[in-house]
Amino acid sequence: MSVAFTKEESAETAAETLLPDRPVSEHPNLVTREGLAALEAEQARARAAFEASNGIDDINEKRRQQAGPLRDLRYLAERLHTAILMPVPESKTVVVFGSTVTFEREDGRVQTYRIVGEDEADPKAGSISYVSPVARLLSGKRVGETVTLNGQELEVISIS
Repeated sequence: MSVAFTKEESAETAAETLLPDRPVSEHPNLVTREGLAALEAEQARARAAFEASNGIDDINEKRRQQAGPLRDLRYLAERLHTAILMPVPESKTVVVFGSTVTFEREDGRVQTYRIVGEDEADPKAGSISYVSPVARLLSGKRVGETVTLNGQELEVISIS
């Protein structure tokens, strides 16, 4: 059946299917091996969700179900295309991309983060983006060195 003979339920239904693209960072898309694998897995999930929606007969419902996966597929295709796989850090003496760094704050709190790409960063799970303020300050530092963030000193106590 031609699209000319299908009926849109409303302008709202059509608008629901035109999701804006996910913003793509201006920074280089550095990734760890795990980050690259996560992007590929996310792309496979989005592709599976899109394929699953192909069986829906109602055109409006089909469009609604495909909107999110299509947006994600566009984003993930771009991120995978621009991904720069970074080597595992060879040195444990200097904080670099891929390092796990433990630092102590002035107030005595000790925090440990792995410095990773933007898409795989999850501070609650112990990883921060290499473009985050903390990661930028700590990059290039050695055990015993300090940096100042928002008036508070952070001392690097270990790198792995």
